[in-house]
Amino acid sequence: MCKGGFNLEEKEKVVIEQAQPEAQAAPDQGSVCGPNTFPYIVRPGDTMFSIARQFGVSLDALIAANPQIPNPSQIRPGQVVCIPQTQTVCPPGTFRYTVQPGDTMFSIAQRFGVPLDELIAANPQIPNPNLIFPGQIVCVPEFSCPPNTFPYTVQPGDTMFTIAQRFGVSLNALIAANPQITNPNLIFPGQIVCVPRTDGRCPAGTFAYTVQPGDTMFTIAQRFGVSLNALIAANPQIPNPNLIFPGQIVCVPLVSQPPGGCPSGTFAYTVRPGDTMFNIARRFGVSLDALIKANPQIPNPNQIRPGQIVCVPTR
Repeated sequence: MCKGGFNLEEKEKVVIEQAQPEAQAAPDQGSVCGPNTFPYIVRPGDTMFSIARQFGVSLDALIAANPQIPNPSQIRPGQVVCIPQTQTVCPPGTFRYTVQPGDTMFSIAQRFGVPLDELIAANPQIPNPNLIFPGQIVCVPEFSCPPNTFPYTVQPGDTMFTIAQRFGVSLNALIAANPQITNPNLIFPGQIVCVPRTDGRCPAGTFAYTVQPGDTMFTIAQRFGVSLNALIAANPQIPNPNLIFPGQIVCVPLVSQPPGGCPSGTFAYTVRPGDTMFNIARRFGVSLDALIKANPQIPNPNQIRPGQIVCVPTR
């Protein structure tokens, strides 16, 4: 016996026992879990069997994904277990979303504008909707805006008030068009907001054009052969001409005829809905090449719109 009440062998045993917690600390998540798996932190009461059941994977698959765990019967709170990604096939009418850190089923439902109960119903593979983890796949029901509205994706810094201002609608009308947003004071980037369309009535001398993906005021002006300034002046309801969105209505000034008028040997024709250069040529019995040559003011003959003037060669 040594002074102090224990011998050297006992002292070494104590030191080893004290060092054990450090040796058993959870390894770095990123260095443990391989491709097609995501990390889960073991909680008190967990077993490999209960974890496998919780995530809908087989016990064998879970054990195979965790070769760093020498004894699957002995796991500790704080340990990292790698969960194999199941091949989640989302049903028609839904799309795949990968859970991000901090996500909950409630926040995902809010972000995509779907009722929470519909989101849960679309994910029967998630046994506990209160427990989801980064890397999991959630099937999100596709949300469609009601008639007379168009979808807008919330950008960082947006509020319902600024969105209403941007699109020239009242805040009350915007809130009323979005009953799926339970708290209008709390919206998130990536969320879908349904924006009521304005009545779409354009003043005399203009026609209504619905903005398409990729459009800018400059490209719209070019497409219809009007000046950018004239297009902006015809749309005082658009506060920022540099910021337009698909679904918006832009009033395009009618061009009575191309600059300098239709040349001799042609007459002016106003494009109607459904018209193409091909069917206009066929309607008036001229070749498509001749019609295109008579209209150098049309930069893309594949893109003509109602209200445009096409010069048709006389036969």
